Amino acid sequence: MGGSGTERGAAERDAGPVAEAGEAAATLRERYDELRRIEARIDDLGRDRIEAAVDAYRRAHRVLDQYEEDAVGTGDFGSYVQFRGAFDDAVSVDDDALAADAFAAADEAVDKKRLSERDFEAARDALDPVAEYVDLLAARDEAVDDYRAARKGAREARKALVARLDELREVAAMADADLDADVDRLREPVETYNEAVRESFDEFYKSASAREVFAFLDRADATPFVDVDVPPTDLAEYVAEHETGEEPLPTLLEYADYSNSKLEHYVDDPGALRTAVAVHRTYIERLDGAPLALDWPPAGGDALAYEIDELIPLVARVADDETVATLRAVRDLARGDEYERLRRAAEVRDALDESELELLQTGAVDDRVREAERTLDLLEDVLAETERE
Repeated sequence: MGGSGTERGAAERDAGPVAEAGEAAATLRERYDELRRIEARIDDLGRDRIEAAVDAYRRAHRVLDQYEEDAVGTGDFGSYVQFRGAFDDAVSVDDDALAADAFAAADEAVDKKRLSERDFEAARDALDPVAEYVDLLAARDEAVDDYRAARKGAREARKALVARLDELREVAAMADADLDADVDRLREPVETYNEAVRESFDEFYKSASAREVFAFLDRADATPFVDVDVPPTDLAEYVAEHETGEEPLPTLLEYADYSNSKLEHYVDDPGALRTAVAVHRTYIERLDGAPLALDWPPAGGDALAYEIDELIPLVARVADDETVATLRAVRDLARGDEYERLRRAAEVRDALDESELELLQTGAVDDRVREAERTLDLLEDVLAETERE
């Protein structure tokens, strides 16, 4: 099958987590190897010896910077004496210390009775060989930071790849669906019924008395498959005990907006109406026929047939015969031999986007799963092999 837009989209979607995981593994390996190379160099020279040389180098430069202005020429003799003592201490290292010759040369450059700026420059130049070790420690610190960042990136890439692999496995698990099944045979009656029952309930809500609506909701609440919100106790009591309970719910909401003087012409107890109705405005306004609608994709055949058996008496109270007949037609489908094939196809089509459906239809999903698994294994190996204490 040729590469369609959806197929290319699926490939690009998978290439992201897979490619990023592969790149993250390679980067982590590179950063780990670089860190190990630097640390091996440090171990060969001796970490303590390097740090001692670097400390002496930094002390020497601090002394040079501190005293240069006062200790040169015919400046302050006291500063000169202090400088010589401080510098001697700074460059005093063991004979077998790293760059011992450089420290000795720096000391010799300023071992004079009278110092010039050139002597200070010569001392700094003499210390230059020690900068190699300063750079080595800085490189180690940078390599540690790079390694940690790479490891964090690898863990994040693993998380993204695991999530995508789970998605691909879910797609692969749907390969049993017959995607050529005519799902519209099931979709059309379900959608027709759902639209009709919502409209019917809306008309019932607008025209029936509040008592009738609440009685209907109480009965629906006793039906296992219908999930309705029963009226709050105080609202139900008001509707049952006051004459205004014979009015439709939208009328009660309209009354709640009236001024007290106007409301007195319509109800016997304005305060009771406001207390019971106004505070539950949101509940009243949200009532609709959604609990009477069928889910999409629908439930399994036996469950759906039983649900419809429970719904029919309720729906018959608010909807016309045609709506009830459509509901019975869906029940007949649920009991038919073809239902599970149609339902499974509907379930899969609803769960997957076009690119994922393309993977199923072309049979490419198994290849994508294997590729993602291989990359995940590689990344897991690199994470394990590059772990540091």
